[in-house]
Amino acid sequence: MSKLIITRWKGSVLTLLHSGKEAVQIHIESEESQCVLGNIYIGKVNKIVKNINAAFVDMGQGQMGYLSLGDGMVHHADGRLSDGKLRQGDEIIVQVERDAVKSKAPVLTGNLNITGRYFVLTSGKKQIGFSSKITDQAWKLKMKSQLEAVKGENFGIIVRTNAPGASEEELQKELQSLIHTLNKLFEEARYRTCYSLLYSAAPSYLSGLRDSLKSTLEAVITDEPDIYEAVKSYLVQNQPEDLNLLVLYEDKLLPLSKLYRIDKTMEEALGKRVWLKSGGYLVIEPTEALTVIDVNTGKYSGKKELRDTIMKINLESAEEIGHQLRLRNLSGIIIIDFIDMAFEEDKNRLVARLTDILSKDPVKTTVVEITKLNLVEVTRKKIRKPLHEQVSQLSQERV
Repeated sequence: MSKLIITRWKGSVLTLLHSGKEAVQIHIESEESQCVLGNIYIGKVNKIVKNINAAFVDMGQGQMGYLSLGDGMVHHADGRLSDGKLRQGDEIIVQVERDAVKSKAPVLTGNLNITGRYFVLTSGKKQIGFSSKITDQAWKLKMKSQLEAVKGENFGIIVRTNAPGASEEELQKELQSLIHTLNKLFEEARYRTCYSLLYSAAPSYLSGLRDSLKSTLEAVITDEPDIYEAVKSYLVQNQPEDLNLLVLYEDKLLPLSKLYRIDKTMEEALGKRVWLKSGGYLVIEPTEALTVIDVNTGKYSGKKELRDTIMKINLESAEEIGHQLRLRNLSGIIIIDFIDMAFEEDKNRLVARLTDILSKDPVKTTVVEITKLNLVEVTRKKIRKPLHEQVSQLSQERV
């Protein structure tokens, strides 16, 4: 079971997902500069760069986004059909698909997604799809039949992990709401000026609540009255069945930040070195191009044979790496230098275990291969900024 903790930390709203005895996910959102991830705008094509098959789209207020022309899903703001060619000056509807990371501009898409707790409506991909975590084939066949009866020609539907646990009434209510939102968005785009914000994504603390697994959320706790009211309003409108989970924490003797060790958790999540219970440790170093994780034996002083010792530390490291990737929101290319193993069967066992651990990450994470240098290559989808960049951005805003 998990708890969603929402509080203020150094002038920002901090959302912490706490499971068991540890934090598993942290997100920080500045109250001064709101995150644009998920927002939908009318943008203007500023420049087309043919050699990288991309366009740079002006979203207004000096914010430029990157749109791959391979996306192939262009919606013109005036409602006219796309001829497959994009021109400088075109006003198009785009959604921020990935946050700006380091020096890179936000990534845009023409495949608009309107996300709910049970469904995602997609304007570009017109199929009906299911979360890979839904394994009940009979339920999927029944749901697909029901969705085909209501699906329009201008959108597709992705069924999310929480859907099998909801009632038919809850599913129908949300689906109709999402369809109304998408249709209204396209209708309003015809009359709105360039750079208009057509759709504003929920703040991260609300999207974290929406995306949490329905069966595992035990409580939503905040010590901020205004955030409590905002969450309460959201739950009444969208998740009334979870209203009983909301708690306003008011103990002045033991502040919420102390109860959940937020300062200590942040210090550890931003630190370079992570100690393991065995005495080994990880060194985590994000760079501009990729993240490198080095596994070391450290203070381990077990009495097992060398082969067993190496396997024990590597397996423990795999568990902790899965935890750290999600906690720190590390993404892109991740290179892991485990302690070298001489036997092929040991390497296969480690990769299988790491693959199983990473498959539980809500963000798509893939073990690619062990290279000839015995380095394990992992990729994790980029969506939001990594935690260290979120904190760095806050520091810059305060200067």
